[in-house]
Formats: sequence, structure tokens, C-alpha cells
Amino acid sequence: MTALRLSKPFLARLFRDKRGTAVIETAIVAPVLICMALGGFEVSNMVARQHELQSGAADAEQIVLAAAAGTATDPDTIKRVLATTLGIAETNIDVNKVYRCGTDATLISSRCSSGSWESTYVQVTFRDTYTPSWTSFGVGSALNYHVERLIQVSAEQV
Repeated sequence: MTALRLSKPFLARLFRDKRGTAVIETAIVAPVLICMALGGFEVSNMVARQHELQSGAADAEQIVLAAAAGTATDPDTIKRVLATTLGIAETNIDVNKVYRCGTDATLISSRCSSGSWESTYVQVTFRDTYTPSWTSFGVGSALNYHVERLIQVSAEQV
């Protein structure tokens, strides 16, 4: 009984003591805030890369239309120009000529038969991969980007 009587004032004094609470609160909150800040940084990098690829697709459209106005509509030439202009590896860019015959919605890789309307398109595809830093801790996986742009170059009767 005397031990309980002695511990009661000690527990009351300990309960009233506010020293060190800021340190304990910081120890609890700081890791959460750091994780949120790093997560926000990684997400902003992901969004920025997606935006770069979308801007690259818009630039690709301008390059393809400029090339179509001249004579350099060769897909390999356009691919090299895009890789150089946008700073993306050529292996991550596909440039293909595709065709639409008449009012058919499907795109084909060969020219249309004579006597029909033929719309010529250049299909540009960008691929890229972003690996966030949290994947090194076993959380999540790499993010694969796939941006595609279809640009009409001409429409004529063949």
C-alpha cells in the first residue's frame, strides 16, 4: 500500500510535466511529412515527363506537317529529326505512314485501291519509362508512357 501511495504523486507530477512533448510530436510527424514531400516530388516528375511527351507529340505534328509541305516525308527522316529535336532516343519513337480508304474508320499500312479516296496519315508514337525512387524500397513499379499522335498529311482520290 505504501508503494501505491508513493507512486501517486510521482505519476501526477509526470502527467503535469510538459517538457519534451515537442520532440516526441516531431518524431511522430516528421517521417510522415518527409514521405509526403518525397512522394509529391516524384509525382511532379511523373507529370512533368508526361507533359514533355505530350509537348513532343505536338512538336512532332508541326515537324510532320512542315515535312509534308516539302518533299521529306520519309518516316526514317522524320524519326531522326524528332529524335534530335526532342532529345528522345530513336528506339523510343515510331513513325509510320498509314492510310484510310474512303470513309472506312480502320487504318491500314498499304495504299488504297485505285478509284477510292485515300487519306494519308503519319502516326507518331513516343515511348518512355520513368522509375520512381520508391521502387528501390519495393514499393510500386516503373511507369511506362505511351503517347501517340495521328497527323493527316493528305487526302486525295487515287
